[in-house]
Amino acid sequence: MSTTDLTDRQRRILARLVSDYIEQGEPVSSAWLAEHSGLGLSSATVRSILARLEEQGLVRQPHTSAGRVPTDAGYRLYVDSLLQSRRRVKSGGDLESRFRRTGSTSDLLESVSQELARASHQIAFALTPSSPTVRLRHIDFVSLDSHRVLVIVVATGHQITHKVVETTEPYDVAVLQKAARYINAEFAGLTLLEAREALIARMREERMLYDALMTRALQLAQAGLDLATPEETVVIQGTSFLFEGAMGAVGDREQLTLETLRALFRLLEEKHRLVELLTSYIESDGLTVVIGSEHLSPDMHPFSLVASTFNDGQRTGTVGVIGPTRMRYQRAISVVDGVSRAVTRVLEGH
Repeated sequence: MSTTDLTDRQRRILARLVSDYIEQGEPVSSAWLAEHSGLGLSSATVRSILARLEEQGLVRQPHTSAGRVPTDAGYRLYVDSLLQSRRRVKSGGDLESRFRRTGSTSDLLESVSQELARASHQIAFALTPSSPTVRLRHIDFVSLDSHRVLVIVVATGHQITHKVVETTEPYDVAVLQKAARYINAEFAGLTLLEAREALIARMREERMLYDALMTRALQLAQAGLDLATPEETVVIQGTSFLFEGAMGAVGDREQLTLETLRALFRLLEEKHRLVELLTSYIESDGLTVVIGSEHLSPDMHPFSLVASTFNDGQRTGTVGVIGPTRMRYQRAISVVDGVSRAVTRVLEGH
């Protein structure tokens, strides 16, 4: 359903009900809406409108004598209306200045997530994906003793990583040099991600199994690339705000139980799951809002996510907030959008 399927009075009553519920945390009555909607409607007329909105699945009545609260579909129409009518405000220079004073990318992400959490009073995150441009220059194998080999991976951008690999049999210098020449001839010039995937594919090829030296060389190289391959970086701040939101939500479905909170914290702790979740949602540049039951994971149904992309000229990262479905969407959208644009400007050097 879209807002065009509603009458003007229905849209305005729904918008007022959602905004009042977000602010007060209490079911909104028809009498309250009749008095505060500014439409000059009687309580009876408002009750009729609410009944229609309930039939359409946009509001619900937690208790027989209570007022109404928005459903996830009601929140969706409210948010879509905010997105259509919002004005993009140029990100403040002071925000960009603070971000520019950070050192490394990890420091920047830390500062960004802190700013998002402070401004939105929600859990905030900043994610930068692994770089697709770092390429393998060469691999070296050095025998440390009879059962240990040092694997050295040299990549573009002066990136050097090393890992000691335990082996079941000794390797002499000549064998290791031959193995390194083979790996470098086959895979040098590929990105680290491509090289790692190609190694795995090569190890699966049955025609390679007869050559024990090459098989062992591939295994050593894979061990080194597993360490060298860059991973996504995720920084999370503001988890304490979630408890404040939980204490303030009184609707039966809006209450965040201990088990619900634990499920969310498990997701946040297992950062690869958060990365997978964001990857499944963020399909294009710009702002994304996912509300309650729209989430693919049932653990996330009590929560909403507001996220936006940023770009450093090569990669696209994501910043955003996670909070209860009864979050202040207008504030969250404004903060996330402003911060993402500030980060893009900083990274692009504007």
